[in-house]
Amino acid sequence: MIQVKVKVYRFNPEKGDKKPHYDEFTVEADPTEKVLDLLHKIKWEQDGTLAFRRSCAHGICGSCAMKINGQNRLACETNLKNLKDPTRVTIEPLQSLPVIKDLVVDMSDFFKKYEIVKPYLIAKTPPPSAERYQSVEDRQLIDESTKCILCGACSTSCPSNWKNPNFLGPAALLKAFRYSFDSRDEGAAERLDIVDQNDGVWRCHTIFNCVEACPKEINITWHISELKKRLVSRDY
Repeated sequence: MIQVKVKVYRFNPEKGDKKPHYDEFTVEADPTEKVLDLLHKIKWEQDGTLAFRRSCAHGICGSCAMKINGQNRLACETNLKNLKDPTRVTIEPLQSLPVIKDLVVDMSDFFKKYEIVKPYLIAKTPPPSAERYQSVEDRQLIDESTKCILCGACSTSCPSNWKNPNFLGPAALLKAFRYSFDSRDEGAAERLDIVDQNDGVWRCHTIFNCVEACPKEINITWHISELKKRLVSRDY
């Protein structure tokens, strides 16, 4: 067991907080435990007012995305022993989103941008009697993009997003790829019109922060580049 100094971002407007501050807690933990385990120990044993999101605790729901030692990560997947110094951990909310309380951010704008790109299958022809067939090769093209869990780690790590809050962001653009390149989809044209805007795909400057931040190791920049290629090659 080790003694871990945990520095946590705190902000509670209900108490009249005008500015955020940091509280420090000492937590006894096993080096194999996750950062989410530290947060649970703090909330359950030291300060019940600490607010953070979590659900599945298995890297599937994306709820516990936060900034850990300066990097966007999932708290449930971040193992203490893999940190540079497992005895000192700083935990902050995702950058560029309004803070509701402590580590809880307002995801409304993130999901609004997600909805703009029409993240669903658009099929204009009548459904077949069985399934909408898709070849193995066609599925492989979109396979990686389907692994997105909408945690927001990519979009909140993007400097283009920090500078321009109207930028659709990596997560929304990845979803635009996922459906526009789906062989069963018939709405690519209208979806591409949506991302072919100043605040759309062209605002991406291939900085690769999104790739580094993605907990599912999706090469988001490559997918956005494929959208750009599709746009410049289509007929107008």
